[in-house]
Amino acid sequence: MLGVAISKRLANATGAFDLRLAFDAPTPGVVALFGRSGCGKTTAVNIMAGLLRPDEGHVRVDDAVLVDTHARTDIPAERRRVGYVFQDARLFPHLSVLGNLRYGLKRAPSVSQPIPLEHVVSLLGLETLLRRRPHQLSGGERQRVALGRALLSQPRLLLLDEPLASLDAARREEVLPYLVTLRDKLSIPMVYVSHQFDEVIRLATHVVLLDAGQVTAQGSLNEVSLRPELRQIVGTEAVGAVLDGVVTGVDASRNVAELGIGGGTLHVTLREGRVGQRVRVQLLARDVILGIDPPYGLSVRNALQGVVSEISLDEDDARLIRVDIGGGEVLARVTHGAVNALRLEPGRNVWVLIKAVSMRGYAMQAS
Repeated sequence: MLGVAISKRLANATGAFDLRLAFDAPTPGVVALFGRSGCGKTTAVNIMAGLLRPDEGHVRVDDAVLVDTHARTDIPAERRRVGYVFQDARLFPHLSVLGNLRYGLKRAPSVSQPIPLEHVVSLLGLETLLRRRPHQLSGGERQRVALGRALLSQPRLLLLDEPLASLDAARREEVLPYLVTLRDKLSIPMVYVSHQFDEVIRLATHVVLLDAGQVTAQGSLNEVSLRPELRQIVGTEAVGAVLDGVVTGVDASRNVAELGIGGGTLHVTLREGRVGQRVRVQLLARDVILGIDPPYGLSVRNALQGVVSEISLDEDDARLIRVDIGGGEVLARVTHGAVNALRLEPGRNVWVLIKAVSMRGYAMQAS
């Protein structure tokens, strides 16, 4: 278990900033600290790393206590076995990629089952880069080397402070699969800081929402995706449920997979999918259509049966409908007039229709 309960007051240009963060998350896994810039995410990970001391509280990783103000325990940063990857790679320019990786090994304590250099090189696809210097690498390659160096320090906890923020979209897509691989193939708890929700969807197993230094919601990604506190951060157009399913069929010629969710099947875009693979998908509320009759003669291929569980007011007098589909819940945005015309209310049986082209699946198991 990763247990964090910390408070810290900092002075800034506009006055004092108070951080109050508390969560318990299963290990291993990826805890995403998500929120707008300035909400306290970096302050939180700096406290976990030992670069800042909390005014009060504790950080525990399984049986290891990194800091506990009540017990007067404060392990120095260099002895915490915490790997830290920053927004910029911070590689040593005078060393080759191999030299930078070996620097991580030099800092590593003696552990019973160390992560070998060769394993890290293979996991991060660094074989062809070992002789290069940092200035000869792309931004994505530099971040992969920074990840490797952090892993070779044999951490009990890996902190990633917006490691993709300085990369363009193409480089982000290059690095994200490697982060998925690390999550699935190494039993190292991670804390991932981001203000990009698509990164959280790909990686997180537990999400903590922060606003002005305070936790507004937390839980599994599936749970948090339905919370109104998330809508306040990502905006109306990005509101949608996140669901996990299992691949039951694959059409490799079209990169389309059949995904079993609850008692129904979704067709989603998925590259290199395989039967039995766990996949995560986001269903945006704007792309979900509700009907009260079985669909017939439509081009929409995705149709799931469900029951209305909640109706709430959304922007511009629209309504946000929460529908239980048996394997989770989805959100649909409809007009007030449509609610009345269809007589939608909690307990009403409905059909949930989603265009396949509007969804993309994300593998939850590394190949």
